[in-house]
Amino acid sequence: MRPRKPQQIARELALLSISQLPVSQKKLEKLTDDQLVSKLVLGAVRTLTSEVQDTLNNAAADLQRSNDRLLSSQTRASDIDSARIMLQEAIASTQIAINQLGTAVEFPELIQLSNQDREVRNYAKEIVIVVNENRSTIEQILTDALVDWQVTRLAQIDRDILQIAIAEIEFMQVPQSIAINEAVELAKRYSGEEGHRFINGVLRRVVEQTKTA
Repeated sequence: MRPRKPQQIARELALLSISQLPVSQKKLEKLTDDQLVSKLVLGAVRTLTSEVQDTLNNAAADLQRSNDRLLSSQTRASDIDSARIMLQEAIASTQIAINQLGTAVEFPELIQLSNQDREVRNYAKEIVIVVNENRSTIEQILTDALVDWQVTRLAQIDRDILQIAIAEIEFMQVPQSIAINEAVELAKRYSGEEGHRFINGVLRRVVEQTKTA
């Protein structure tokens, strides 16, 4: 595996902690480096724990529905087909949880790099500040780019990935292609099987709308 760049590590740290840090720019800027790292890491642990638990709960519910459908009628093909689909969804959810748990193994490295590399800390802090300070604008851009979908219906991790990418494109002068590629990579690590394709499509529409604005 190739070593990741400081900004890539910072994006991941910001992604995992951003929903846990609804703080103002002034509050963030007053934190010492040690305090900032502690808050980012604590937020990341809370987010990942919540994501894994929710995913496993969804998998368990899909398995139960599949089992109930099979037990209630084992003779109708339509019921068996429905049960098979639910089982496939449960397997997919379980795989997501396994992937998310796998990222937890890298936490010691993430913490170490956050402590040692000022560029990681500063860029993670900048992302959190920019997203929080421009949240209403970012969400409007996201809403405009969604087709037959509402921001509130997005999975939290997908929503945060999109917000970070839009913040980088619109407010942080990151080249569009880099912001999109990095968002897709984050989605591959933390979202569902189709999540990275969905996020790529939404961000492509954001770029198109920016060109026509």
